[in-house]
Amino acid sequence: MKKILSYTLLGLTIFLAAYFAFVYYVPYSEGIRSGELIKISRKGMLIKTWEGEISQGISGAQIFSFSVLKDDVIAKLKEYQGAYVKVTYIERYRTFFWLGDTKYFITGVEKESSPHLN
Repeated sequence: MKKILSYTLLGLTIFLAAYFAFVYYVPYSEGIRSGELIKISRKGMLIKTWEGEISQGISGAQIFSFSVLKDDVIAKLKEYQGAYVKVTYIERYRTFFWLGDTKYFITGVEKESSPHLN
């Protein structure tokens, strides 16, 4: 009986570790989006995560919501608040509550010139 229980616990532990590794390390998609950075905030009750939004259309008709993990990217986003930016992101299959609210995670950010002001 102890042997069956220990094998069951070992199998469950291996399954959970493999699931976590798959969700965290295997991206569903990668891409680039651009728009006006309208929000960057740290939110959550017990575990704080950095969340942001980019307006991709005139009058904010299309909003791209994202999460951020890297401190250097967070600093750049704070600096570019209100500016037109281009962000590089990865999309994960799922997320965990301690990583962020969305499946989109920003990996890089650059300041761009707005196409609306030309």
